[in-house]
Amino acid sequence: MSPPSIFLFAGETSGDLHGEKLVTALRRAHPGSRIFGVGGPKMRAAGLECILPMEKFQVMGFVDVFFALPRIAQQFFFLRNTLLKEQPNIALFIDYPGFNLALAKSLSKRGFKGKICHYICPSVWAWGKKRIFKMEKNLDRLFVIFPFEKQLFNTEKLSVDYVGHPLVHTVANIKTPPLHIDPEYRVVGIFPGSRQKELLRNFPEQLSAAKKLLKKHPDLFFAISVAHPSFSLQLENMMREQEFFGDRIMLVDASQNEALMQRCTMAIAKSGTNNLELALHGIPTVVTYGIGPLDLFIAKNLLRIRLPFYCIVNIVANKSIFPELIGPQFNHESLFNHADHFLSSPEALQECREKCQDIGTMLEKKMPEQEITKTLNSLINEKRPV
Repeated sequence: MSPPSIFLFAGETSGDLHGEKLVTALRRAHPGSRIFGVGGPKMRAAGLECILPMEKFQVMGFVDVFFALPRIAQQFFFLRNTLLKEQPNIALFIDYPGFNLALAKSLSKRGFKGKICHYICPSVWAWGKKRIFKMEKNLDRLFVIFPFEKQLFNTEKLSVDYVGHPLVHTVANIKTPPLHIDPEYRVVGIFPGSRQKELLRNFPEQLSAAKKLLKKHPDLFFAISVAHPSFSLQLENMMREQEFFGDRIMLVDASQNEALMQRCTMAIAKSGTNNLELALHGIPTVVTYGIGPLDLFIAKNLLRIRLPFYCIVNIVANKSIFPELIGPQFNHESLFNHADHFLSSPEALQECREKCQDIGTMLEKKMPEQEITKTLNSLINEKRPV
């Protein structure tokens, strides 16, 4: 029997992180297999045969996606035709639902013979509930990372596996020592985002609030997570523009995020996956999300996204654990007020830390890459029904 062929797709940084562990686990389970597809630097380093780099798929916001459509369409048809030609045993898509679910549908309609799987469920509980039907029709397997997601699907039509959230096991087994910063300082971690437009929309307001916080709390030290080395100069220029550059602020490479989080008293973070990581570390956090007026209009009036919470930590807990500043609520004054509340009140900090513990107990300490690999082993030699 010839070694299996497995296609993986990750279109953004968080997917690359999950994909890295999957590539490693699959290579261990199937040493002679061909594991190819789309991935970022982590997946490529783990041994993915990259046919398109992840970086070509990174766009943010509805407006940006609109202008990138010609390029995205070209990449879509290239991948679809490649998969129909190569016919791997498994096509596993990681997150990035708009693109990936459309590709799954196109493959399903055109007679793809392998199994079509998706890892990390799109936010069907937030908007686009019609995607549930499409996923049940076009996917063979769905791997979800939050327990409540399985209940959204008719499991007689689609096999859904809760495999646990990858961050739970990671945080529980951290061995990295914290960053060495003078212990007399309280450290505030700033996480402005992993894309250039996120930096532009979040970091100036975060920086303005940080300057004001330092004036009121002279024992603070600010550590800024840099998602990609190419962002360092841009962040430094923004710091110079606001004249906030000295011995109380430093840039930290994202590879040291775990060490940074272990040293934080609190954090200011763009809404995203790192919010959950911060919660699992027990770090009180103010969540921000800068969004342009047109994107905001589309989200509210066309997509009708109206949720009680937008931060995944609050969604999982179904209550407010981290303050959220989204769109028009996000400015440096509101950010200062919420962060100051934490920094001025040990009781508020402790209460938030205790609420963070609820998140850890809600999510099982599974290793998703191992759970997925076991399931894929049973699927590899199966064919899709005609």
